[in-house]
Amino acid sequence: MKDPYEIRILPPAAVSLERGAGGVLGGRIESVHYEELTVYRTFPFRFDEEYISVRNAKGEELGIIRELAGLDQDSREELRRELQFRYFLPRVSRIVSIRLKSDLWLWELQTHLGPTRLAMRNLQDYVQLQSGGRVILSDISGKRCQITDWRSLDGHSRKLLEDTL
Repeated sequence: MKDPYEIRILPPAAVSLERGAGGVLGGRIESVHYEELTVYRTFPFRFDEEYISVRNAKGEELGIIRELAGLDQDSREELRRELQFRYFLPRVSRIVSIRLKSDLWLWELQTHLGPTRLAMRNLQDYVQLQSGGRVILSDISGKRCQITDWRSLDGHSRKLLEDTL
């Protein structure tokens, strides 16, 4: 019987990824072909290209890719593209305003994709401070944005963030 807690590192030569019909990620893992594969970053998330969990269509983990750099170029590019789809977050470039109105925190932000607004019932459930100055913001509708490093924001944005948190 397979140990469900066993961590299985996949040798780079045993992984070949491709984009199938309809744009679904598939490929060959240890000589077995899969029409559909899903990939997830494992904790801690700051390692963007390391420790990637590969799962079959049933969600069963096939193994962990130690680092993308070891894969062939085509597989590496497909895996990067898939991770970008899964973990896409607009990047906040400026905090325009943060206001408490009624019982909602209203954030007006400028992102690399344009302006957006977030509404939060409280700060502790919707603002995640992470290592390296990264901040993940989410709101009551499920919309999410990230500040890649709050220390690199302009002075106005940093002051609003520091005064609020």
